[in-house]
Amino acid sequence: MNRWNIPNWLETAVFERDKVCIYCGIIFNDEPRSFRERRSWEHITNNAKIITLENIALCCRGCNSSKGVKFLETWLDSSYCKRKNISKDTVAQVVKDALLNPPALVA
Repeated sequence: MNRWNIPNWLETAVFERDKVCIYCGIIFNDEPRSFRERRSWEHITNNAKIITLENIALCCRGCNSSKGVKFLETWLDSSYCKRKNISKDTVAQVVKDALLNPPALVA
């Protein structure tokens, strides 16, 4: 497990799935040129207890900082998303799925 309590199997699965930011689509490089290009762990539904493949993803630090603790639907209407042309139609499939069927806390 890493420091965010993400099990190794899940971390591996997310790294295999998310080669670009799930929100803006920026390609992750091994040597990012800027802070914004660095990958960061994201809870699509803002609940650190939901540690599932449907809720854990990788996004760039720019998107993660902008989203913060906002609800996904609220954030998608933000000026940041409008400026970056991020919408429910442009995000990765894992985000589209979360919008249709939000991840639930597994007991």
